[in-house]
Amino acid sequence: MEWFRTYHAQGHLAEALAAWMLRLKGYRILKRRYKTPLGEIDLIAARGWTLVAVEVKYRKSFDQAGEAITQKQRKRIAMALSLYLRHLRWTPENIRFDAVLLIPYKWPRHVVSAWIVED
Repeated sequence: MEWFRTYHAQGHLAEALAAWMLRLKGYRILKRRYKTPLGEIDLIAARGWTLVAVEVKYRKSFDQAGEAITQKQRKRIAMALSLYLRHLRWTPENIRFDAVLLIPYKWPRHVVSAWIVED
């Protein structure tokens, strides 16, 4: 189980770096690792009246990181965000799904509107 602990710790570090980078860009981090029975959102952030669900991926290349966000995962994130919105005390003007991609020895890449959820 040593590999799991290393992988798990790496995920926490990637999320912390992503949160730090988003804060530097003016985002407020509202939730980390928001878990629901329908899915999990790595980070939920806000900037102005825009609410952003952020998926964080750490891989060997930016291409691999981006490709690791599957359609199934995107759908789960959207369903989890719909549950989060039910308990929100303000109404966002915009809702977005972003990604923060991390690779070794490079600055994280923030992909704004990484995907759009189709109804």
